[in-house]
Amino acid sequence: MRASLNLRAGLVSLLILLVFGLAWHIAVSGTGPQQTLDPEYARLLGQTAVQGKSAMPGPVDVLAKIWSHAKDPFYDKGPNDKGIGIQLAYSIGRVLIGYSLAIMVALPLGFLIGMSPLMSKALDPFIQLMKPVSPLAWMPLALYTIKDSSISAVFVIFICSLWPMLINTAFGVASVRKEWVNVARTLEVGTFRRAFTVILPAAAPTIVTGMRISIGIAWLVIVAAEMLVGGTGIGYFVWNEWNNLSITNVITSILVIGLVGMLLDQALARVGRAVSFPE
Repeated sequence: MRASLNLRAGLVSLLILLVFGLAWHIAVSGTGPQQTLDPEYARLLGQTAVQGKSAMPGPVDVLAKIWSHAKDPFYDKGPNDKGIGIQLAYSIGRVLIGYSLAIMVALPLGFLIGMSPLMSKALDPFIQLMKPVSPLAWMPLALYTIKDSSISAVFVIFICSLWPMLINTAFGVASVRKEWVNVARTLEVGTFRRAFTVILPAAAPTIVTGMRISIGIAWLVIVAAEMLVGGTGIGYFVWNEWNNLSITNVITSILVIGLVGMLLDQALARVGRAVSFPE
């Protein structure tokens, strides 16, 4: 039954993709609405300002560009001409470093808040104050103090990854059934052992949910951060291609960003299913 549902869902997804691709092709082809490009804009795009021809690339153009990137993703021809594979590697590296640092802070602090009502009330005003601040608002301060654009981007990833993990960890720990904790206390299980053997397994699904939210936010923020700091990364690649008026590369980058984000999310989703209690 489940296999049949997955097959039908896959077929529907494929049908939606085909319909979208066909609509996209029609919209940018001469059969779509008549369109006259501004002569100066057409000159910048390297196209002729003709009626009935859209400046927007079609799905065939994008697929051809994806194939050209896939054939040589790691070329390096200078500071402003690197393959999309190199740019992705920089971005993923920054995300993983900032995200790992956030895990090292959020999980222990979340356990402390979840297990101690005193610390929960004491730290709550600070969390509520800092949580709504946009991660990119930290970028000027990070650049001023750290004076390194790459490390500043890692710091921004750390900040944006911290709060979902911290809050979900604290909530998961505080929500563990009191009966289990009381039994552990009755058996004179120490605090640290109780945290690892009783509370952590029970709170693990909620903690992983917070980690899954954080990785999505981190991947979203790194693109914007790299647009600001420049240099390397998939965000810089998108902005550089826009400056070069290569709309095909911009669309290709968007698809690649979405694909990598989906893979990161699915990896943590698998972890979440592994740590969940069986129904």
